[in-house]
Amino acid sequence: MGFFELLSANLPNFLAGLGMTIVITLISLILASIVGVLTCYCNLSRFRILRIIGTCYVDIIRGTPLLVQAFFIYFGIPQGLGIRLSSDMAGIITMTLNAGAYLSEIFRSGIQAIDKGQMEAARSLGLPARSAMVKIIVPQAFRIIIPSLVNQFIITLKDTSIMSAIGMRELTQVGKLIVAVNFESFKTWAIVALLYLIPITILSKLSKRLERNLSYGSKGKRKKSA
Repeated sequence: MGFFELLSANLPNFLAGLGMTIVITLISLILASIVGVLTCYCNLSRFRILRIIGTCYVDIIRGTPLLVQAFFIYFGIPQGLGIRLSSDMAGIITMTLNAGAYLSEIFRSGIQAIDKGQMEAARSLGLPARSAMVKIIVPQAFRIIIPSLVNQFIITLKDTSIMSAIGMRELTQVGKLIVAVNFESFKTWAIVALLYLIPITILSKLSKRLERNLSYGSKGKRKKSA
């Protein structure tokens, strides 16, 4: 079977797998953003217990392989608690917890990159700490971390392939099933790689463009202030 013949015969399955991959990535990143914000708040909190909780979570996630996390959530937790999790649910939980830890560090580094004098200036003008954080610090921090957020999106998109190990029907799992039927490993995995490459290349170009635009904006502001 030729390359294009194989692609044509299995195109609906490939596209369904790619669509599932993108949907899982989006859902995981939305939930991970919430987890990341909460963890970032814990890590920057003045309460020691919250800092300990946030630090332990980040260290555990960053210190263990994603595949081990997936196995623990899909096989370990259901056995320990006597519950059942679908592969899709376990995959989303795994991706959410994994990306959440990295996003929390991205958020934290962005906030800490803002000069402390800006918070002090806002407080001296009578703004409460929370209002100063929301209206002054966070918008500037978000501008700094946009390229890192796009990069995390790329990483999470690629990491969904690991979820095929627990049976999640994303693009890599679809590739495995197609190979099991037609035994065309070289052509099938070439198509799978191409389908990953297209959205990741688009996101990479977007990230580089955002970095250039942000650097131009910063240079323009510095020239005006000079």
